[in-house]
Amino acid sequence: MSEFWLISAPGDKENVQALERMNTVTSKSNLSYNTKFAIPDFKVKFLGRSEKRMDCLIRRMAQSVVEVMEDSKGKAQEHLLANGVDLTSFVTHFEWDMAKYPAKQPLVSVVDTIAKQLAQIEMDLKSRTAAYNTLKTNLENLEKKSMGNLFTRTLSDIVSKEDFVLDSEYLITLLVIVPKPNYSQWQKTYESLSDMVVPRSTKLITEDKEGGLFTVTLFRKVIEDFKTKAKENKFTVREFYYDEKEIKREREEMARLLSDKKQQYQTSCVALKKGSSTFPDHKVKVTPLGNPDRPAAGQTDRERESEGEGEGPLLRWLKVNFSEAFIAWIHVKALRVFVESVLRYGLPVNFQAVLLQPLKKSSTKRLREVLNSVFRHLDEVAATSILDASVEIPGLQLNNQDYFPYVYFQIDLSLLD
Repeated sequence: MSEFWLISAPGDKENVQALERMNTVTSKSNLSYNTKFAIPDFKVKFLGRSEKRMDCLIRRMAQSVVEVMEDSKGKAQEHLLANGVDLTSFVTHFEWDMAKYPAKQPLVSVVDTIAKQLAQIEMDLKSRTAAYNTLKTNLENLEKKSMGNLFTRTLSDIVSKEDFVLDSEYLITLLVIVPKPNYSQWQKTYESLSDMVVPRSTKLITEDKEGGLFTVTLFRKVIEDFKTKAKENKFTVREFYYDEKEIKREREEMARLLSDKKQQYQTSCVALKKGSSTFPDHKVKVTPLGNPDRPAAGQTDRERESEGEGEGPLLRWLKVNFSEAFIAWIHVKALRVFVESVLRYGLPVNFQAVLLQPLKKSSTKRLREVLNSVFRHLDEVAATSILDASVEIPGLQLNNQDYFPYVYFQIDLSLLD
């Protein structure tokens, strides 16, 4: 499962023993994989910040990776990494980044640092995705012109200079759409539809499911008469006059847009500047509960940068800054647990945070029952409300289903759902 439960309980002897009992029960019953979630001691100054904007940013960035990859959407998850490892590994191996977010600073300063960092990423994301979407829209509009039927599609990629009589004062070449069942009739009658039609001047240029595009050369002064007679015979003259410069411009525009769009994803001519929006080289570690042999994983930014060579600038930017935003997001989750634990359990700061990963969707109810049983002594009213949703907790404005005897936050890594 990609869902995690981040909980905390007071760090006194009684609750440490309760945590050990919880770990024993959940491990034996195969309910969850549990790891300690280390949170440093902060200088406490309480504050209130909404996580919704940050949650939305993380999901928008993940979705942007999917959109940029297009035909390779199935591989998008491979690019959603944090500090060079998959998201599950990062969360279960979490270690506070003291260099980036010093714990000795007041809590408000740490949060402001994260908020400014994410605001810059959000602003850059808007501008970069807007530019990409404009490019994509322009390309789609051109592609639509080349995908329609013979009545509507562009002809710049079909016709050639050799198909037309050009630079003649008297003659002109027209393009006529003829239904497939009427090919024989066209060949027999086109020369007599009007006076001054050049004999044997018709040629089939291309065809689709419904009909074909034919050329015919005639004198300019009989154009209108020819159009009228053609229409009477279910032949349609396509309004098109060969302009070599315009056709060249349209072809070059299509090629340029295709190249620009492809570069955003596949080939990068503009490398990310060294030191921009990246983390210092370090690896994450884990202190497991019940599974001490589980290996730690990590990767430096230098290694990640070399792996990213050959990727387009937008995809590379998304990968690097998704990692940065995700890491900041998990740090905010840690801050929320810290603040809520101090509010709930009081000072001096003394609590233990644990990250639980339910192993099966079907086991979440049983896991909640185990936690309720182990920690009900922390808040009997909250424990009762879990079993009876009609019980109101005085002073609590949340739905009872969201409040438990222990501090609880959910971390949902299903960002592409």
